[in-house]
Amino acid sequence: MDARQLEYFLAVVDHGGFSRAAKAMFVAQPSLSQAIRALERDLGSELFHRIGRRVVLTGAGRALIAPARQVVRGLELARATVAAVQDLRSGRVEIAAMPSATVEPLSTVVRRFTGRHPGVSVRIRSAPRAHTVLEMVRTGTAEIGLLASRDAPRLDTVAVYPAGRHRLVLVTPGNGPFPAGTPVRYEQLAGHRLIVGEPGTGMRDLVEEIRAAGIEVTIVVESENREAFLPLVLGGVGLAVVADSWSRLAQRSGALVLDLEPAAHLEVAFVTRKAPLTPAAAAFLAAASAVTGAGDDATDARSLAAYVGSNAAVTSNDRRSL
Repeated sequence: MDARQLEYFLAVVDHGGFSRAAKAMFVAQPSLSQAIRALERDLGSELFHRIGRRVVLTGAGRALIAPARQVVRGLELARATVAAVQDLRSGRVEIAAMPSATVEPLSTVVRRFTGRHPGVSVRIRSAPRAHTVLEMVRTGTAEIGLLASRDAPRLDTVAVYPAGRHRLVLVTPGNGPFPAGTPVRYEQLAGHRLIVGEPGTGMRDLVEEIRAAGIEVTIVVESENREAFLPLVLGGVGLAVVADSWSRLAQRSGALVLDLEPAAHLEVAFVTRKAPLTPAAAAFLAAASAVTGAGDDATDARSLAAYVGSNAAVTSNDRRSL
């Protein structure tokens, strides 16, 4: 077994097939297939069921995913540490983020980070719920997570870096039922149709709290695709409760954005595993620190990487604010 075989294995898992994996890895498909067979022989077990042109993970294959990611992440840490000596001229940082947080603060952080480290690429993986972000970080699918939830995360399994709040707002058509500039009380939503996210999201949690208070609203559309909310609102399908990070786009599109009363918020936080970060990830957290207004604008990425590594055992009760 070698690292390249594990990278090929994960490529097949992530891209859903040998052909797409080979293209992603810039290798001939026969070479990739041969490497996978060699890995299976070494492990003494098939990792995939070959069904025509389809491949399906076996039980052994599913069991290999998490340890394989840890091995590959460890190698990336070694490579990135060497790259850090060259002032982060290469490398990649992988981030799992919920949709509302990808608007802000993530877009500003990415712009700052890539401006300072143009040789380091950023890969953003979408995650619909906070627990999905946490699972992707825990398993090593992403090194940094960005989540937004009704309550600040307090977990012993990850390091948590609070990054502010998102206010929840109501989005209506421009000619909607409520006047501009006036907050909408929850009881005023009675009888209206709402477009919501799937259960477990912060915005959906607020809607369920409103319903639990005896206010009758109709859920007309449930979608995990946040980008669908605005067209549906503008099309007259219903109203939507979203994070205020979407406000500017909604207003530019002709929608009306109204405050809710009483106010409700999502707590935004970056999360990482309690393990040494790659220099690229540490530099990204340094950029996040500067963007969110707390921390030293000139934070040195390598110093931060060493600091996070030496404090890997810190508990969630000793969280460090971004």
